Amino acid sequence: MMRGGVRTLIPAVLAAVALAGCSSSGSGTSGTEPVSGATDSADSGGTDAAKPVAKGMTLGGAGSPCALPVTFDLAADWKPAAVEVEPGSDLAALGEQGPVTMVCEIDAKPAGNIGYLRVWQGKPSDGDPRKVLEAFVAADPNAAEATYTQAKAGSLAAAEVGYTVNSELVDEPKTERAFAVSTPEGPVVVHLGGLDSEEHQQMLPAYELAKKTLKLG
Repeated sequence: MMRGGVRTLIPAVLAAVALAGCSSSGSGTSGTEPVSGATDSADSGGTDAAKPVAKGMTLGGAGSPCALPVTFDLAADWKPAAVEVEPGSDLAALGEQGPVTMVCEIDAKPAGNIGYLRVWQGKPSDGDPRKVLEAFVAADPNAAEATYTQAKAGSLAAAEVGYTVNSELVDEPKTERAFAVSTPEGPVVVHLGGLDSEEHQQMLPAYELAKKTLKLG
């Protein structure tokens, strides 16, 4: 992975297919039943999300590898790189999901895990974070068992979703989750996948750090 700079979508997608199971063959439906608290969706896999994590760089500001309308702290050793979706390319559709387009991915491999924290951004609109997340999940034909909650990302109102994805790389559905916020430059979705549910659980502290420290850029 490059430490900084803009990469085209093709290497990002190849890495995702090989390591994070983004190429899948199952099918599923997305539910929309809310649960009572934000921690319900974040803690369904165990207690790793509550464990402390060493802080690395702050992403999103001037001079960082990804220019974003928000900033947040990364876990130590996670490596960010900007993603440029080339309009009209054969793989451009893989960099778009619902109303948002991938703009940055943060690789967990240098920290010892197989997976990515990915940032997606949409165009300025009046859509609230919950609607953005619903459209994001609905655009994945392999997503199922989605639960949505109201949450906070830093001091911002946010929506959060936990769901499962069927993958041909593992024998059982794997857990994924994301949160969304509104910004003047458009909605931002921060998504955590992983090779499987165990990897996902081990990476939760990095996801929670990003959510806790998020601010408007």
